[in-house]
Amino acid sequence: MMQMVRVVLVGCGGMSYRWMEVSKEHPQLELVGFVDMNEEAARARAADYGAGDVAIDTDLQRVLDATRPDAVFDCTVPEAHAQITVTALQEGYHVLGEKPLADSMENARRSVAAAQAAGKIYAVIQNRRYDPNIRRLARTLRSGAIGPLTALNSDFYIGAHFGGFRDHMRHVLLLDMAIHTFDAARLLLEADPVAVYCREWNPAGSWYDHDASAVAVFEMSSGVVYTYRGSWCSEGLNTTWEADWRVIGQQGSITWDGAEGFRGETVAAVGDFRSEMDVLPIEPAAASDRVGAHEGIIHEFVECVQNGGTPETVCTDNIKSLAMVFGAIESAESGRRVEIEG
Repeated sequence: MMQMVRVVLVGCGGMSYRWMEVSKEHPQLELVGFVDMNEEAARARAADYGAGDVAIDTDLQRVLDATRPDAVFDCTVPEAHAQITVTALQEGYHVLGEKPLADSMENARRSVAAAQAAGKIYAVIQNRRYDPNIRRLARTLRSGAIGPLTALNSDFYIGAHFGGFRDHMRHVLLLDMAIHTFDAARLLLEADPVAVYCREWNPAGSWYDHDASAVAVFEMSSGVVYTYRGSWCSEGLNTTWEADWRVIGQQGSITWDGAEGFRGETVAAVGDFRSEMDVLPIEPAAASDRVGAHEGIIHEFVECVQNGGTPETVCTDNIKSLAMVFGAIESAESGRRVEIEG
């Protein structure tokens, strides 16, 4: 029988509710402590969980000392991630944290170094790469169906009237959402970022205080150029939250609308002007696909804690997606091409 994985949940705001739901349904996961700056929020989340004898506090160290868990779930704001993560890792506990990995590359590297020094897992809830349709697309590309890849484009256009803090954030699109799309690009290309040129602006009529639109061109380690276009203040004809994609290979192309809509064509015969094309079916779902969003990642994390494996979204990999975000921001601020270091 597998060991029960005992976990302390840190950060009991709205974001933590889904984590709590998945934890409640997992037969080998037990939440043994709840921590939040607002003790009432911690008590409320413990009540949602239906917890009995658990530790509830505003201080992480006291809860760690009282419970001696196997792992920590970090659902705090990005500015707190490094402090929570490094504390837990140095105490000898595995960590699964909300995205982004950290609020700066300096803090991200500090967190990765702490995980390596402790010999513990630090992984990130990069939940959108566990979408079943992006897995179908990734397997189709890996089959070689459209030949070696030459370009990847993504469009993310949503007129999002959030209200609240996002309306006043600097780099709101790149910091708040683009990491999902950038991480998906790395998954599809099986490549890492080398350099980026990015332009941000705030369109006329925008309801955001700062730049809410961006275009970024990434040079990837495979030689492929990945182009990102996006906006939080684009009214009408919104894309899906997973973005709208075009993948181009030497022998064909595939488009994906971020939901169930795929189109693919491969070269049947080279013509005098346009080649003749065949319809390309997209690979069906497979039992081996890593899917399930939060549920899939949390289940994988628990299994790795139990068996000593490595989650797909481990910090040493995820930091490369975060580097795309901060590289794009640096480029937008400086107006120049920026080389990216993970």
